[in-house]
Amino acid sequence: MAVMIRRLLAALFLCLSLAAVAAAQQPPVRVAIVGLEHGHVVGFLHEFPRQHDAQLVGIVDSDHALCARYQREFHLDPSLFYNTIDDLFAHQHPQALLVYTNIAEHRRVIEAAAAHNVDAMVEKPLTISLSDALAIRRVAREHHIQVLVNYETTWYPSNAAIYNLLQQDKLGNIRKVIIRDGHQGPKEIGVQPEFLHWLTDPALDGAGALYDFGCYGADLMTWFMHGETPLSVTAVAHTDKPQIYPRVDDDATIVLQYPRAQAVLLPSWNWTFGVKDTQVYGTKAYAIADNGSHLRERFSESSPEEPVTATPLSAPEDSSLHYLAAVIRGQLVPKGDLTALDTNVIVMQILDAARTSARTGRTIDLKPLQP
Repeated sequence: MAVMIRRLLAALFLCLSLAAVAAAQQPPVRVAIVGLEHGHVVGFLHEFPRQHDAQLVGIVDSDHALCARYQREFHLDPSLFYNTIDDLFAHQHPQALLVYTNIAEHRRVIEAAAAHNVDAMVEKPLTISLSDALAIRRVAREHHIQVLVNYETTWYPSNAAIYNLLQQDKLGNIRKVIIRDGHQGPKEIGVQPEFLHWLTDPALDGAGALYDFGCYGADLMTWFMHGETPLSVTAVAHTDKPQIYPRVDDDATIVLQYPRAQAVLLPSWNWTFGVKDTQVYGTKAYAIADNGSHLRERFSESSPEEPVTATPLSAPEDSSLHYLAAVIRGQLVPKGDLTALDTNVIVMQILDAARTSARTGRTIDLKPLQP
């Protein structure tokens, strides 16, 4: 028996090794950036030279001064730049568009990608309204493309650790979740002027902090609840700094009510310091992710909290580009996870309801969307 087990383990190790080699030998996926006005594009351009899963074949933006700035800063080839998406597709054949426009532009860009049967990954949130989200889902299905949503917190080992505890029934049934996300404010932390411009315009961003950071908690809670739609959404939003943010909220509280669980989302541009933490309280135990890597867990009344360092995530689920490449290559099917379109349509249902609740002062009842 021992010999048989060793042989099986050896065979499994060989299969995994061959799969890893095969993945490494595949050519990089061809990607193009659409838009430079979303400040998160800086993180991508910093990371890009250090990975081998993607090849940048084009950048689309009509703001020539902005293009020139990025060209100088990142030593980019001038031939990469195009004025329009049509110009890009006339000269290049990307397999995916990485969308760094304002949020209101996401639908238009995804529809352009779909017309060319090209996948898209947008920066969070998916879009600015539920109606746009449903239109995106419709066009993605019609053209058989993948639409993915990138959140920083998707790649946090601590959030994956909490999810695994829930899957293993170590926390029991979820009763209450508290998720804090935000920072001191986009102007206060010094985001780029083109980024600040649309972040503070409700027509381009959907709302202020309520959308900008409420989406993180809505995404995580939908994942924890396996795609269940909350029964209701209640939200309040206000502006503590009207001299800086006269047109949008800078602080919000969103309450999601489920049949036997509740989530409290606390998005804000008024935190003392930047924060992204997640607290999950179950019928057996609780777990608190203080940041991307560290948790606190408590499993009984008589035992103290235990600090834990989360196990690092493995490729392809450790970064947006690894994940995107795996999806394009057919190695991973995005369904029900933090990045998937089905999850993020529900996120938009929640955010849309939260915006309406904050505006009207009413609790908004929800029903599951038609699949």
